[in-house]
Amino acid sequence: MNIDPNLYRGRPDQRRTPVEEEIYDRLDQLGIDYLRVDHDHADTMEDCRLIEAQLGARICKNLFLCNRQQTQFYLLMMRGEKPFKTKYLSAQLGCARLSFADGGHMAQYLHTTPGSVSALELLFDTDRQVQLVIDRPLMEDAYISAHPGLSTSTLRLHREDLLRFVESAGHSPVYVHLPDEVE
Repeated sequence: MNIDPNLYRGRPDQRRTPVEEEIYDRLDQLGIDYLRVDHDHADTMEDCRLIEAQLGARICKNLFLCNRQQTQFYLLMMRGEKPFKTKYLSAQLGCARLSFADGGHMAQYLHTTPGSVSALELLFDTDRQVQLVIDRPLMEDAYISAHPGLSTSTLRLHREDLLRFVESAGHSPVYVHLPDEVE
């Protein structure tokens, strides 16, 4: 994986995809300061760990989930190294069973693709179809990372700034506490 060794402040000088540009525009409108590292497409947590070292912030795992009927959608944010079992989250959200949502719904609601989803894409969920769910221990971190629409860049934002961004898009997170270890 190729990672640009430079750490940048703010948006890139060259044009990016329309989704990325809209996210950068909103960050600028809100006066949110962030650091950015550019890299090859990062699809795995192993790739993200390399980016984490360059960025100086823990990588956040973002999972796009839905109920069995595909009528309720959730974006779960949790620490990257933490294991995930749907039964613990399903119980806390009162859902019979959660599974990974398909790329079509991700594109429809969040304008992104699998491997690139983050809370920044909630900007595009104007009908509030996706509920943001945050594993409470993630809120202990001063910085949270996020892809701006495509996983070829990763941003390091202050926790409060990310929450302000999400709230500006009309979303209020639900907080849960998932176990650190699963049997």
